[in-house]
Amino acid sequence: MALALSKRLGGLSMAEDDLDNAAHPGLVLIGMGLGGVSGMTAAALDAARNADHRRYEAYTALWPEEDLLELENAVGPIQRVMRPEVEQPDELLSLASTSKVAVLVVGDPLQATTHVDLQLRAQEAGVPCEVHHGISITGVATGAVGLSNYRFGRQTTLTYPYGTWIATSPLEFIAMNWGRNLHTLALLDLDPTGQGTGEQRPMTPADAVHSMRLMWTTLEEKADEPLSKDHVLLAMKQAMWKGYIQQAFDEIQVVLCSDMGTAQQSIVATTLGQLEHEQGGRLNCLIFPAGTSEVEEKALLRWTKE
Repeated sequence: MALALSKRLGGLSMAEDDLDNAAHPGLVLIGMGLGGVSGMTAAALDAARNADHRRYEAYTALWPEEDLLELENAVGPIQRVMRPEVEQPDELLSLASTSKVAVLVVGDPLQATTHVDLQLRAQEAGVPCEVHHGISITGVATGAVGLSNYRFGRQTTLTYPYGTWIATSPLEFIAMNWGRNLHTLALLDLDPTGQGTGEQRPMTPADAVHSMRLMWTTLEEKADEPLSKDHVLLAMKQAMWKGYIQQAFDEIQVVLCSDMGTAQQSIVATTLGQLEHEQGGRLNCLIFPAGTSEVEEKALLRWTKE
């Protein structure tokens, strides 16, 4: 009688739902897409709604607060978790061993190795892991700009400098792609501390230019070093970035993509010299084009300011 009288939700009563979750505990990785409940799949929303516990991974990417509130109103209370809770997931997996735990991730939940590692740890712990994919910036930005997806090389992330140290690998990846005539998608860092504990400040275009200049200067200081004689691949890598920095920094072509997949989406084709004057949006990424085909060239002209 209690089951028959209980409130219906999504084809199952609330009591039936509780029994089903108790009988089928596990971890559910849910892609939130790029922003807003309307950008999530119906299956992803149902999975979040039917979970006993919901955790929002809030350090690899962020949703606007108003969108998070809308999602919470749609699926139930959501608790934020940061890098330590996800990379050291003993508590999370313990909870998922007896109940249904949803981990909500901006974009697609398996685009970051952090979440793939979480999936593997769940498997090792004997905890079932379900995945609901979401729209990812890695597909949206490249298509929206109009460059061929087939001509993108390895993507990278521009990081903040830490004190006097700056990682040069992002610029080296851009250079290696360029040397192969491949475009580069560069995501921008969210965390100046590098700790992933909650002090995020998404990079602005000016921040990105500052980091690029530091990387460029650091590589220029090493430009006279001889190519490796012991490792062919290392020598090729050195040759590519040495060739890349022969260009004028300020003239490097770049496309600024801001708040992609949202109503605030903006695309601007510019140069590194002018990029720092662009305001950008809440979340930004950059595309570094290599050589462009006729169609790609026409596509990029749409985003060039008059």
